[in-house]
Amino acid sequence: MAATIRRQRPRRLACWAVMAVLLADLLALSDTLAVMSVDLGSESMKVAIVKPGVPMEIVLNKESRRKTPVTVTLKENERFFGDSAASMAIKNPKATLRYFQHLLGKQEGNPHVALYRAHFPEHELGFDPQRQTVHFQISPQLQFSPEEVLGMVLNYSRSLAEDFAEQPIKDAVITVPAFFNQAERRAVLQAARMAGLKVLQLINDNTATALSYGVFRRKDINTTAQNVMFYDMGSGSTVCTIVTYQTVKTKEAGMQPQLQVRGVGFDRTLGGLEMELRLREHLAKLFNEQRKGQRAKDVRENPRAMAKLLREANRLKTVLSANADHMAQIEGLMDDVDFKAKVTRVEFEELCADLFERVPGPVEQALQSAEMNLDEIEQVILVGGATRVPKVQEVLLKAVGKEELGKNINADEAAAMGAVYQAAALSKAFKVKPFVVRDAVLYPILVEFTREVEEEPGVRSLKHNKRVLFSRMGPYPQRKVITFNRYNHDFNFHINYGDLGFLGSEDLRVFGSQNLTTVKLKGVGESFKKYPDHESKGIKAHFNLDESGVLSLIRVESVFETLVEDSPEEESTLTKLGNTISSLFGGGTTADTKENGTDAVQEEEESPAEGSKDEPGEQAELKEEAEAPAEDTSQPPPAEPKEDAAPEEEKAAEKENEEKSEAQKPSEKKETGSEGVPPAPEEEKKQKPARKQRMVEEIGVELVVLDLPDLPEEELARSAKKLQDLTLRDLEKQEREKAANSLEAFIFETQDKLYQPEYQEVSTEEQREEISGRLSAASTWLEDEGFGATTMMLKEKLTELRKLCHGLFFRVEERKKWPERLSALDNLLNHSSMFLKGARLIPEMDQIFTEVEMTTLEKVINETWAWKNATMAEQAKLPATEKPVLLSKDIEAKMMALDREVQYLLNKAKFTKPRPRPKDKNGTQAEPPLNASDQAEKVIPPPGQTEDAKPISEPEKETRSEPADAQPLELGGPGAAEPEEKEQPTGQKPTLKNDEL
Repeated sequence: MAATIRRQRPRRLACWAVMAVLLADLLALSDTLAVMSVDLGSESMKVAIVKPGVPMEIVLNKESRRKTPVTVTLKENERFFGDSAASMAIKNPKATLRYFQHLLGKQEGNPHVALYRAHFPEHELGFDPQRQTVHFQISPQLQFSPEEVLGMVLNYSRSLAEDFAEQPIKDAVITVPAFFNQAERRAVLQAARMAGLKVLQLINDNTATALSYGVFRRKDINTTAQNVMFYDMGSGSTVCTIVTYQTVKTKEAGMQPQLQVRGVGFDRTLGGLEMELRLREHLAKLFNEQRKGQRAKDVRENPRAMAKLLREANRLKTVLSANADHMAQIEGLMDDVDFKAKVTRVEFEELCADLFERVPGPVEQALQSAEMNLDEIEQVILVGGATRVPKVQEVLLKAVGKEELGKNINADEAAAMGAVYQAAALSKAFKVKPFVVRDAVLYPILVEFTREVEEEPGVRSLKHNKRVLFSRMGPYPQRKVITFNRYNHDFNFHINYGDLGFLGSEDLRVFGSQNLTTVKLKGVGESFKKYPDHESKGIKAHFNLDESGVLSLIRVESVFETLVEDSPEEESTLTKLGNTISSLFGGGTTADTKENGTDAVQEEEESPAEGSKDEPGEQAELKEEAEAPAEDTSQPPPAEPKEDAAPEEEKAAEKENEEKSEAQKPSEKKETGSEGVPPAPEEEKKQKPARKQRMVEEIGVELVVLDLPDLPEEELARSAKKLQDLTLRDLEKQEREKAANSLEAFIFETQDKLYQPEYQEVSTEEQREEISGRLSAASTWLEDEGFGATTMMLKEKLTELRKLCHGLFFRVEERKKWPERLSALDNLLNHSSMFLKGARLIPEMDQIFTEVEMTTLEKVINETWAWKNATMAEQAKLPATEKPVLLSKDIEAKMMALDREVQYLLNKAKFTKPRPRPKDKNGTQAEPPLNASDQAEKVIPPPGQTEDAKPISEPEKETRSEPADAQPLELGGPGAAEPEEKEQPTGQKPTLKNDEL
């Protein structure tokens, strides 16, 4: 019995563990029923949400607009966002920050930093010596890094989404440009952490657009590959993407649509902002020429005037997209001088001629990276606001050689809708139709290391090795494992970008450092000393390129193997618990699989990225990747996915190396593939009692970031605290403004009420003078000292005034309620009295109410009449300025008591069954149905059967009815057949069949 209990205990523990996990998931879902996406553009952002009952909706901001400017105004005691901040750009251009995303992940010497200074000279950029980056110096006391400013914008976008969804939101998917490198992506993630957002994924904006396009055209996707080009020209940059749509077969969901990014081309500075800056410069030149003889200052030296010109240039670009010419007008541009000038579309196109020449560049880059030509592209879709410029469409149409450009997608909201669909797919709270997304690595990543080699006896030299970790245009997310086989001591290796020859010289300068990280390993030698008798399987470094495109080194471990004999020891309780949990989910282990000794490390190498919601179609690709021994450069790179086929020479070399390794180590292959091998027979188990045991030793890792150092945890926590304090300050300011507005409104409304007849009727002259004096004093205090008053002081002042006026307001409100309440009471009393009279008129035989019940109702009616008459008489004696004794709440209480008694009797009458009536002395019964005699057909005996086999049937009757005094027939006599037993209605003769007479 004790053994049975011990065997059952792990299963019970496993059940409790599973229930605890499910309960934790349910509790987590209760707080995350809504998710959001933020399409973070250079000029504006679009926010979308998904919540129960609201599928994929764009959030409206406080101005009821679907698009919100990415602008922040930072002053000493207040902040402004969105349209409010955009309007402040003219009043206070130095404190209004725009297009700050161009500084994310950039060091001080980056060309983009110098370009930002040239475009916006009013901003003072300070230098951070710790990270070699820049920050905004608003004032000596106010300075913010670009990550902190972006964190403010993300926090504001969350507040908009929460107001729209009417519930808290923490999970989000954020769009980033496809050309963002590792440093820029990490900067966005740090900004989200400062804002307190949980980022489900950083999705490339071109991928989000392609996902939105495919989701709404799911029925048009089939097994035939469809190549679509998306040309996205926004405010700050241009990205061209080639996407292939087709249905693929997945293990779990069957045939599902898939999008695969095949090629990407981009231009970091080609966009609507550059066109607006050209127009602004043109307008400034025209204004200076108009005032040339007046010895006036250059308008370019006035930040306010330049902010006005930039706003007018933005409007002018939009108008010229639909008109041949337009008049630019600015009232009071500088020194109270108005500006007015006519600008034509031809002049605008001449100003931006060099920009339009760069339009085909991203198309050529995308085709080159996808290894396609224009004939394979079925359609070109326009995305982004700047594609509305006619010249851009004209040049692009000529470059792609198509009949027309596709405009069947929302150019502004497509990325936000695709991102929110991905957010719903990644969230545990929603279930969406599967859509496989295979994004592509834009910048290749490789591992570099140096080791000693002995080329000749006694001559040793250093050899530099490179190994491609993630190739260009390869899919992600995925994991890779690099194995170092020839090291038995501590060593270093480097993670760098691969070949970036597809970038121009200027793009390489903007790109920044091509070296990512130096990894220093500590403890390799100690691991070899710890297992001297074991066979080394190398130093394994596990890398992960997650859904956001961010590379991370998960762990480094030293792996050893040895042969051990099985011992008949009983399994531990923890082992039993693990096996039981596995069996609950359809797993389970057998004796044969235990003999193989497969460990958890190899399983993790072949599993997809942790914490991701990969589609089934991606898992096969992730499992394809294998450990690649990184011995020298002569070995081929890791196996790539099927879509990115490697050259035949590399495949052959890789296959040859695999065969050699299998010949040298046949047992290792058997171990790594133990999960898919069927159980061995009992005879083989007896012949091979020894099994392999793998020992894994964790290796210490020190990372030296080379591209852009991340913010230390202390600095990150300090920035998050700073943003949280600013948010609390804004909330306190809003609360104080609300309290001040409420106090001011109460004063003015009450002063006006004192002169209304209904208030004068219930108050004396002295009372009104007292209230008026207190109100005037409060108004004076609010004007003189209200600006420095705290929220608590304002609320206390309002409470004091309300308490003073409570009696006056109470008397007026009661008198307003009297007519309606008294009329309702009279109607209820009249109806109750009529109901009582009717109940007493019911005959004794049919009476359903008892005397006690009717007496109780009569008593309540009389008491209510008496209370009403007495209270109204007493109220008539009181003056109108005194507190009334006839209260509306008392009237309602009396009505509820009376209505309760009436409803009780009504419910009793509704559910009471009528009493049965005594039978008539004549004993007459109801007539049977007219067709009761011929309900069944006449039965004719078959040929050869005698008439004695069955009772003689009665001849069919001509009439269908019987006499009224007919008596029911007696059945069951001698020789009669037994009829079927059926219940018949009371007083009705049973239906008889012809053969039952």
